[in-house]
Amino acid sequence: MASTRKPTFKPAARSPEAAAGRPSRTGGQDSGGQDSGGVISAQRDLEPDVTSTGKAAGRASSKAAGHSDHKAAGKPAGKPGSTSGGSSADNIIAFPEPKRRRQRRIIWWTVSVVTAFIAVLIGGAVFSPVLAVRTITVDGTTLLTPDAVQKALSGLEGKPLPQVTEGDVNELLKPLVQVRSATMEARPPSGLLVHINERVPVALLKQGDAYIMVDVDGVQLGATQDPSAVALPLIDAGAGSTNTELFKAIAAVLDTLPADVRARMSTASAASVDAVELKLVDGKTVVWGNAEDRELKAKALEALLKMPADPKVPVSVYDVSVPRHPFTK
Repeated sequence: MASTRKPTFKPAARSPEAAAGRPSRTGGQDSGGQDSGGVISAQRDLEPDVTSTGKAAGRASSKAAGHSDHKAAGKPAGKPGSTSGGSSADNIIAFPEPKRRRQRRIIWWTVSVVTAFIAVLIGGAVFSPVLAVRTITVDGTTLLTPDAVQKALSGLEGKPLPQVTEGDVNELLKPLVQVRSATMEARPPSGLLVHINERVPVALLKQGDAYIMVDVDGVQLGATQDPSAVALPLIDAGAGSTNTELFKAIAAVLDTLPADVRARMSTASAASVDAVELKLVDGKTVVWGNAEDRELKAKALEALLKMPADPKVPVSVYDVSVPRHPFTK
């Protein structure tokens, strides 16, 4: 009669054979101390095989790692700043800065520093009290005294030299009518030299008991009681007013004459603007004519006056009204 006994499956203890993956044969007593009766029992470990699983996982991870290393080796390096595939610093390629750009940057910084330094120096010089005006020297004065000019310019004392301009100097000298213009030179650290360009008196005008010196513009430059003390011709009463056409014509002629020739003149008059006539201190007459070609007429008169005198042919008139053909009589 056939046996109705079914095979039983019992968890068996781990053995070296089981660990190696081989089936285990039990030939004696089972774990419960009973004889198995030579029956081959099929045993299956219900718990997962940790060791074998770990080995499989290790092999899988090793394979995956090798695969990933292979792929990484085939890929180009990532962009700078990428955090994948290791440290970003390892993936940065440092290119040297172009030489021309570096030179431009150095030049720019140098120019900026030098400009700032110069600006500081200029600012310090402009406002520094070390360069304040303390001494004013004057030259070129004849009608005026240096003290009069220095007094007029006293407002500049204490002002820094870089802030003093010729406009300031001429503005302060406006009350002195004898000054036509002025220029200046700074003499650091505290000196100022002023060159005066005075108006030139060309004639005398009689006003009452005094004789007034006037220039070509009719500006009154001074007065004297003795006309012989000033080597200037006297303009007669007919042209005594400085705002007439006759005065302007006579004054223009006298202003053209060289100083030594003008000093030999006694009087100047004009019947009209086209008939200017001069008298020398020795009584001789100069026929000038109109105000045209003044420079040429002045040279012609100077040449005639330098001619040696001939006692046999005395000269009383010098005519330069036609300057290219002057003559005497």
